[in-house]
Amino acid sequence: MVTVSDIRQGLEQAYGSPLTRALLDAHSASKTAFYAGGARLAEVEAGRFCEAAFRMIEIETAGSATELGRQLDTQAIIRRAEAATTCPEAIRLHIPRSLRLIYDIRNRRNAAHLADGIDPSLQDASLVMATMDWILAEFVRLHHAIPTGDAYDFVRDLVTRRAPFVQDFDGFPKVLRPELEASEYVVLLLYERGIGGATSSQIAAWVRPRMKKNLGRTLGRLVNDLAWVHADGKRFFITQLGQRVVEERLVSI
Repeated sequence: MVTVSDIRQGLEQAYGSPLTRALLDAHSASKTAFYAGGARLAEVEAGRFCEAAFRMIEIETAGSATELGRQLDTQAIIRRAEAATTCPEAIRLHIPRSLRLIYDIRNRRNAAHLADGIDPSLQDASLVMATMDWILAEFVRLHHAIPTGDAYDFVRDLVTRRAPFVQDFDGFPKVLRPELEASEYVVLLLYERGIGGATSSQIAAWVRPRMKKNLGRTLGRLVNDLAWVHADGKRFFITQLGQRVVEERLVSI
């Protein structure tokens, strides 16, 4: 199984440690801000992500990157990438154009918001988050020889699952929403666990004492009635429906 260390190492081999660190740190900061309710801050951090990613495109297409701290000529980078016919299409076309989309939303939409009196910042930030995930997944796919779907799943698991209402205490994930009912509490734990899932004994150790007695019934309802969770006989995993429930109802402020 691909690990975070594997991903970081592969990207560092291709782009160096400073750019890799800047890319991953900005991605993490942007996602954390988004799930804490800071849509505008999330877009600012996404801009930092773009600055690192554009430099990676420069390395792929020109052999070197603009020094960190110097202003980028993003249009020149995009034109140069389009002309780099020996590079994969993701590097030539798709990633640069996606980066341009994030830049334009960050730099131009806020002024429009003030003019029309409508603030679609959450809508904008949701598009930016999804695009940023896709870009990072493409870099992972290109430098780790894994399928697109696996790369995207890994990227989502890398940061998106780190809900701001779950704090890790030396391997013990503590939910910081004491008012949640048992099913919401469990699905938030499984959201945090991501593709690793959890066993019933692990879940029993993590839930609140009052939830332990009927935990089997709670898990059965999550699997069979709500379809928020899938069980393979050994472990429990959050489903796409469960992910949407968490992101729309439990972690957004």
